[in-house]
Amino acid sequence: MVPPILRLSELLKNQHLTLAVAESCTGGLLGGSVTSAAGSSSYFRGGIIAYDNGVKRDILGVSADILERCGAVSAPVVEAMAVGAAKLFGCDCAMSVSGIAGPGGGTAEKPAGLVFAGVFRRGEALSRRFVFNGDREAVRGQSVAAAVEFLVEALEEVM
Repeated sequence: MVPPILRLSELLKNQHLTLAVAESCTGGLLGGSVTSAAGSSSYFRGGIIAYDNGVKRDILGVSADILERCGAVSAPVVEAMAVGAAKLFGCDCAMSVSGIAGPGGGTAEKPAGLVFAGVFRRGEALSRRFVFNGDREAVRGQSVAAAVEFLVEALEEVM
């Protein structure tokens, strides 16, 4: 079985698509994962680590209303982050991640381990909600894997 990051690389190359990332709780791991695949320079344009809501708003174009209404860890925010990254870098596709890596920072409504992944492909933004277990590094690693697998599925759907 082909690892998801290599499958993503194949799909992007075969479909002649470009990619950007916007990430919060993963702090650069998502972009690092993308660039771990040989030949990624042919499709990867860049990424933004948008830890602060001001960066999400001012650079990625996430509306202040959505941030206030839904919070940074939400489906509408990761969808807007993915759209913003695609626009910012002039890409066909984008992945985004926002979550609470823990161990602190969670609430009953949004516990540590809650992560939203977003993808943008062919003009459409999608999101998924996950709740991961483990320490901070485990949550971050699972978040990257989930985002990559999500985009692979989204790109395979349209083939």
